[in-house]
Amino acid sequence: MRLLTILFLLITTTTFSQNNPKLMVGLVVDQMRYEYIYRFWDRYENNGFKRLIEEGYNFKNAHYNYIPTYTGPGHSSIFTGTTPATHGIVSNGWYDPNTEEYRYCVSDSTEQTVGEKSAEGNMSPRTQFSTTIGDELKLASSGRGKVIAVALKDRSAVLPAGHAADGAYWMSSHGNWISSTFYMESLPKWVKKYNSKKRTQSLLCQNWNTLFPIETYTSSLSDHNHFEGPYEGLEKAVFPYDLKTISKNGEQASLIKATPFGNQITREFAQEVVINETLGQDEITDLLTVSFSSIDYIGHQFGPHSIEMEDAMLRLDQELGAFFQFLDEIVGKGEYTVFLTADHGAVPVPSYLIDQKIPAGYVSMSNVKEKLDSLLNNEFKVEGLVKNYSNYQVYLNHELMQQHHLDYSKAYQIAENFFMKEEGVYEVLNRRQLLDTDWTEGIKAKAQNGYHPGLSGDIWVILKPGWISYPTTGTTHGSAFSYDTHIPMLWMGKNVPHGESVKQVNITDISPTVSNLLNIPQPNGNIGIVLPFE
Repeated sequence: MRLLTILFLLITTTTFSQNNPKLMVGLVVDQMRYEYIYRFWDRYENNGFKRLIEEGYNFKNAHYNYIPTYTGPGHSSIFTGTTPATHGIVSNGWYDPNTEEYRYCVSDSTEQTVGEKSAEGNMSPRTQFSTTIGDELKLASSGRGKVIAVALKDRSAVLPAGHAADGAYWMSSHGNWISSTFYMESLPKWVKKYNSKKRTQSLLCQNWNTLFPIETYTSSLSDHNHFEGPYEGLEKAVFPYDLKTISKNGEQASLIKATPFGNQITREFAQEVVINETLGQDEITDLLTVSFSSIDYIGHQFGPHSIEMEDAMLRLDQELGAFFQFLDEIVGKGEYTVFLTADHGAVPVPSYLIDQKIPAGYVSMSNVKEKLDSLLNNEFKVEGLVKNYSNYQVYLNHELMQQHHLDYSKAYQIAENFFMKEEGVYEVLNRRQLLDTDWTEGIKAKAQNGYHPGLSGDIWVILKPGWISYPTTGTTHGSAFSYDTHIPMLWMGKNVPHGESVKQVNITDISPTVSNLLNIPQPNGNIGIVLPFE
């Protein structure tokens, strides 16, 4: 028996040492538009984005192949190789027609916070129906390959980590790195030690000023404009930002997420993970996923054409350079493989587009549930036919519809007529169309890829390009249009040649490509293809 065990371990080790990287690193920049690579190119240093492109491979035409383009679905799709129609993360949160309650994408009341006395760690990946790259790595290595995820946002750590991971860490509102009992019973000693240093608070005791003279930020709008939203308590969104005062001496620790220093502390903590968990230190490949969430917070606050965004990207470039240098030293140059992508893009601030005479606008569909329910009641003489309206989707009361033998086609038509009266509405799709029609391309196909029959609504409202439901400062995302779907997809390291391609590829292609590089099975819901490094 012992001999068989030894032989099995030798075979497994041989399988995983056949030119595999010691460490696979998946980097996700939250809300990074592809154009940020080239808009700020001249100001990047040589060791970050430029190193990725000049040493690695750049898929210049990578897109999301579903909607909605939000953080939860994005991270899930990257690491499962499939879309919400299969993995089930249909939004950051959704109305669950089975429980008739709102469900946050990773919330789990059966789990408890590890590292704090709060509910911020009551999370798990149980809502994610598909396996991840990490799950398959754990299975293929008989549990010996380590899988750990790091992000400021809980969903950006939990969903990439998957079900079998060794750990997932995210930042609480108190500025501590925490986890869930789904992964561990208590924080490792090194995490407790890191938290005791109050690094978040120390980073907030400084000013955020531009790296370079502010007049040199010519790739952005002027610092003072009416398209940006100021931090709470400030009248204007202008540099410099006294973070110590705004955060009340670091007490409002969550502020760090909306500054470039959120990316800095993420990079620093990721390095602590590598060192203390000895990632990439043997012949069994490990997986580390890191999501840089602060770009998303800054984009929502200030928009993609702000000096704040430009400065944040220049600082992120420096963080990437420092991280790659660290991996060179600890894991070994040429011994790890990294990919960098984004969970979605972002629309330019519509008020700015309007100012430039570009079609755009804002939709404010207030009291939709009540208004549509009234219209349906007028037609069918039955109250309560609309259960919920959220995420631009209407959930009908199927029990009442069937009990009274009501015509779904008529209900769909009434809803379509109602929504199409709104200036910013582009299309209205219904459940029957989404389940029965075979769309192969375009916006309808993306909606179909994002539609889960057990979780999604009966009617889906799609807005026109440049139209959002959001305040008039800052921006958001979620659409099927290129500003939200076109994202970076950069690869570098072991077994990755230098080159570039303009062939359109999908976000779901990352997972099978990683699986191919590691010689492990693809995640069980995978629909992507192995990317050709030509």
